[in-house]
Amino acid sequence: DTPGFVAVATNGALKGVDMRDADKAGQQLIFCNSYHLLLQPGPEVIEAAGGLHKFMNRKSGPIITDSGGFQVFSLAYGSVHEELSSKGELKRNSGKKNGSSHTNNSGGKNGAPPVKVSEKGVIFKSYRDGRKISLTPESTVQAQKSYGSDIIIPLDELPPYHIDRERLVESVELTHRWEARSLREHLRDVKNQAMYCVVHGGVDVELRTKSVEYLTSLPFDGYAIGGSLGKNSNELLELLGWMMPMFDETEQRRTKPRHLLGIADERSILGAVSTGIDTFDSCYPTRLGRHGTLLTKEGRLNIKSGKHARSYGIPIDKECSCSTCQHYDRSYLWHLFKANEPLYLQLATLHNIQYMNDLMAQLRQDILDGKI
Repeated sequence: DTPGFVAVATNGALKGVDMRDADKAGQQLIFCNSYHLLLQPGPEVIEAAGGLHKFMNRKSGPIITDSGGFQVFSLAYGSVHEELSSKGELKRNSGKKNGSSHTNNSGGKNGAPPVKVSEKGVIFKSYRDGRKISLTPESTVQAQKSYGSDIIIPLDELPPYHIDRERLVESVELTHRWEARSLREHLRDVKNQAMYCVVHGGVDVELRTKSVEYLTSLPFDGYAIGGSLGKNSNELLELLGWMMPMFDETEQRRTKPRHLLGIADERSILGAVSTGIDTFDSCYPTRLGRHGTLLTKEGRLNIKSGKHARSYGIPIDKECSCSTCQHYDRSYLWHLFKANEPLYLQLATLHNIQYMNDLMAQLRQDILDGKI
């Protein structure tokens, strides 16, 4: 059902929550990260198990996997927050600034770059055992074939927000070539999987337009919006405001789903749904819960606050139907968090997943009622 929230199960698992409980909370599509699964347990182990669905024992719910590119390029620039804070300087910087070097020389061991980019693909070091791993458009598709995920993503380069335009042009063109190669590899043996392209171009109107025009000319099954999406929610929504109408210009574009990569905060969702975004993936809501912030219809609730120590009989959200709200009060959750009890992670994460799916269900109803 769309619009829908896509929970992130990084290593093939939602942190602290059994998949059956997530299913009961309305979770339909989930997102697994190829980069982490590539390193542990490895595509060959998952394939031998019968694919991700059987490996995770989630036989009915759909799964999307990414190419691994986001995590690889995060080795060079850090998280999106870190990159924005450092204004594009590479992590442990020992090389050039502002993404001006095509090789991400970001000071690995003995000054060696942890990420090397070429026309062929990317070479990086495993964070688990330090071995060098090559990721190409073809190999990441082959890995996702082994996973048996329902929706797969081609390899793309993720340039930082702070980057000079010449380098951004180079990155978009390289990504287009990689995505075309990924698509060719996919079409050799489709295996009942859908492949979404990833539209790039930063916040540059000309480059985003070029990316939309080129990628929609290829036989992808859906469109993911990726790359740098602005420095804040305002810039993201401005970008979507002028870009998303391009996906309504032809019948072919109109009929294919649109996915917003890595964004699922409430403000962005509420603004993006009206532009035609169908699905949103992010670990943001579940991470919030694990760190003490619970989502409610009255706003965010900080369960760490001492004021909840005696909130007897008061659920997180009286309108919520999740098992956490049905069986536990704020006082007990406050205690679990303060005591670092693992049970807290389960109860908080499950509640926030239920909240997100309830939010999306309401948005779907609002669309049907003509309110959006």
